[in-house]
Amino acid sequence: MANRSNGLNEELYDYLLSMGLREPDVLQRLRLATEKEKLSIMRSAPEQGQFMAMLIKLMGAKRVLELGTYTGYATLWMAQAIPDDGEIITCDLSDEWTSVGASFWSEAGVRDKISLHLRPAIETLQLLITDGQVETFDFVFIDADKKNYGAYFEASLKLLRSGGLMVIDNVLWGGSVIDAGNREASTVAIRAFNRALKNDSRIDINMLPVADGITLVMKK
Repeated sequence: MANRSNGLNEELYDYLLSMGLREPDVLQRLRLATEKEKLSIMRSAPEQGQFMAMLIKLMGAKRVLELGTYTGYATLWMAQAIPDDGEIITCDLSDEWTSVGASFWSEAGVRDKISLHLRPAIETLQLLITDGQVETFDFVFIDADKKNYGAYFEASLKLLRSGGLMVIDNVLWGGSVIDAGNREASTVAIRAFNRALKNDSRIDINMLPVADGITLVMKK
């Protein structure tokens, strides 16, 4: 788990941010507010948020699905990238964490684009499927509990349109994926998930060393 790109020393990472990051003031303040939270390591890296925002703009994505809101930092990056008539459905369990970002969403003028669902993400996914929203989403971001990645992926793939893009976070898991001695449930789950994606003929994939490792998935 990491809220910055792994493998870079402090000096090089600072350079990456100073030369490559254009983080609006409202996003910077939300990031700093998140640092006060107990589990701030769960926040998306700023370079990752900016990268996803660019992908959304390149695609012209309008409908976004996010699993794992936390304080809504990545949510805000994506909400600012979609057009005025776009929508983000974001899923989390914690009112305490998500409430941190709500005022920043409003300040940025994107609150009306964001629909927050406070229930187990798999329940929201099933509700969307039942509601006839299969293949209506352009972009999906999965950054929730790792043991359920497989279930989240399968349901999200149904909701994603052909040619749509999914970004899956923490696929390198701080390097634990290559530590044979690490048998923690989340690590084992991510290893199995990564293997399953590698052999899935329904998708094209690209694993990148951004933040804690992300896999880009394009639905065929």
